[in-house]
Amino acid sequence: MDKFTNMETFVRVVEIGSISGAADRMNIAKSAVSRRLKELEEHLNVQLFHRTTRTMHATETGTEYYKHCLRILEDLREAEEMTSQAHCVLKGPLKVAVPSTFGVLHIGPAINDFLQEHPQIEFELDFNDRQVDLIQEGYDLAIRIADLPDSTLLARKIATVRHVLCASPEYLQEHGFPESLSDLSHHQALVYSLSKDVSHWRLNTPEGKLQKVKIKPALKGSSGEFLLSAAAKGMGIAHLPTFVVHQAIREGRLEVVLPGYAFGELNAYAIYPQTRHLSRRVRTLIDFLAARFEGTPYWDK
Repeated sequence: MDKFTNMETFVRVVEIGSISGAADRMNIAKSAVSRRLKELEEHLNVQLFHRTTRTMHATETGTEYYKHCLRILEDLREAEEMTSQAHCVLKGPLKVAVPSTFGVLHIGPAINDFLQEHPQIEFELDFNDRQVDLIQEGYDLAIRIADLPDSTLLARKIATVRHVLCASPEYLQEHGFPESLSDLSHHQALVYSLSKDVSHWRLNTPEGKLQKVKIKPALKGSSGEFLLSAAAKGMGIAHLPTFVVHQAIREGRLEVVLPGYAFGELNAYAIYPQTRHLSRRVRTLIDFLAARFEGTPYWDK
């Protein structure tokens, strides 16, 4: 019996919750996964799982064994990685999930520069605004712009994300410049459709008081670049992050609306599961991104 292989298989089944899912992730037959689990339980003489027709849940003993397996496997990987890479370049695969617009505009160029320094890294980038399951979908890392309520994740802040209201000069000349939050309710709003509330905008007054204003969504979209284009064509007032609209504002294609009011800041984080070994490749990439976006983001300057 290969103890380490069986332990790795056991860990995958615990994390994914099924033999078939673990088999797909490990690219082996379901029968091989079942055999390894059987060998492990017979060797330990304990039941590690509560089994149903569709899912597998670790028993109390299995949960404790899982924790020990993680430590052992992580120590082994760390020892192998430090030994093999101590005098070598970084190499190997990295699967990373990034937000679509932020990823294309800023993370993508950063990855290209990272590859100039580490050309043997093999990146798989998923540009998507959905919230991926890092463990079940096999990601090494994800970049998220959020409050990160999920305590099962570890995170490192890599950038501050600010938002503004903006519209084209032509739209403002035709429909008037809002002078107060209440004026916004009379304007056409261009809304990010994945927001928690697409019927209101929440802003802090110049005095720091949080206020909510009802809006009339004239157009909704899940792409920041699409909303930028719509705003530049005079379709309405958009609520967008500065990393999307900074260039259009500099070029005069958009103007900031109610500049004295501010949206609450969000942060861009590099996140990874608590239970996942953080490889030297991942650590180096996180350090690179944090240094790249350190302090005031360059798109705000």
